[in-house]
Amino acid sequence: MKLMRLAGLDDSSSITDCADSLGAEAPADYRELASILAHGWSGSRPRWVGLAGGQGAGKSTLGRLLERACSYFGLSACVLGIDDFYLPKQERHALAADVHPLFETRGPPGTHDLALCRKTMEKLTGSGSVKLPVFDKGLDDRTGSRSVEGPFDLVVLEGWCVGAQPVPVRELVQPINELERREDPKGIWRRAVNDFLGDVYSPLWLALDQVVFLEVPDLSAVRRWRLQQEQEITPEYRLDAQGVDRFVSHYERVTLGMLKELGQRADWTVRLAPDHSVSSVRRPVDSGNGGESLDEKGER
Repeated sequence: MKLMRLAGLDDSSSITDCADSLGAEAPADYRELASILAHGWSGSRPRWVGLAGGQGAGKSTLGRLLERACSYFGLSACVLGIDDFYLPKQERHALAADVHPLFETRGPPGTHDLALCRKTMEKLTGSGSVKLPVFDKGLDDRTGSRSVEGPFDLVVLEGWCVGAQPVPVRELVQPINELERREDPKGIWRRAVNDFLGDVYSPLWLALDQVVFLEVPDLSAVRRWRLQQEQEITPEYRLDAQGVDRFVSHYERVTLGMLKELGQRADWTVRLAPDHSVSSVRRPVDSGNGGESLDEKGER
């Protein structure tokens, strides 16, 4: 299969059979990727895994497939979306008033309840019912909760900023887009985001046993894919192209930082092509390929 070749893996009938069992409605590359990851985790048994990638990269799609693929290999897995841990609208209002107006917009570090996220992840590996928050992106607010029954062998935390690290303060001096130039001329918001990354988010990333990074080709792909995602939202709450461009600008600095260096740190780096297919796979060093990747031409 294509991805096994890209990852330098030997043919495995169990991976192929798992991918076939996931249904033809999902993209073939994502079915195979979910099967490869689940097969590896069934042997290594990580407790917590992070799934990172820019907006529209396919994290939610892969997450749904991972739960089914893990089950195929005898693992009970629960995939959490960091988006469901956004602060409620009222709390973001307070943060915007206390720190900077740009914190009104959900998404950037500082707008998640990371304490609740970590507490939930810990509960999921124990027995009993666990409540998971639910965030409605159309309403832009938390709307309640849903319950799942633990224990789970594996908890996967998927989110656009999973694994992102703070940068030296000197890199924050110059604005990188129109949003920062017009609405954060003094750099208060971007410094606060950077501080949140270092003080609150990084400790959770360090607790992850593995990180899988879906590496988007560039920011234009993020904007295009994010606009496609808007079609899944109720029309009256849907953003147009201009709205998506402004929204993605809030994420741009951290996303570019992740594209620059997370691919070298992640355990699995899956590079996506502009058409959303997988163009290369870099897997863990200890899996026998030295951490190198192959592209679709078979070149390292």
